[in-house]
Amino acid sequence: MFTTRPPEIPEKKRIMVVDDKTSDTQLVKNCLERTNDYVVKEVNEAKKALAAAAEFRPHLILLDVRMPDMDGGALAEAFQADPRFKAVPIVFLTSLLTREEIAAGGGLGGKFPMLAKPIILPELITYLRQHLRI
Repeated sequence: MFTTRPPEIPEKKRIMVVDDKTSDTQLVKNCLERTNDYVVKEVNEAKKALAAAAEFRPHLILLDVRMPDMDGGALAEAFQADPRFKAVPIVFLTSLLTREEIAAGGGLGGKFPMLAKPIILPELITYLRQHLRI
């Protein structure tokens, strides 16, 4: 039995999805895991995200902008302030802006990239492959 992955089998990228809507995190998880390139961790309470990330060690975090217990901006700043996650890319998922508004440079501060909801799977996968170099 292997304790590490053989070199010919690449490691799956770990994606953490933080959104208060379970239906949204389940959809992203199911779609991404079907590609066999990703392992996805769902977190449905923003206040639990840092602890979950410490255990899961994500390669990238997909983060909802609006959540009831902590907004995405505050959570993104908390991730950036933690040395363990400073280099982990964060991508906001939002229904506050359309794809056209995002493409035109509209944003919620501009520090983190954004994808509009509803998520379009090919768009998300293309984005992940570009940013994770798959």
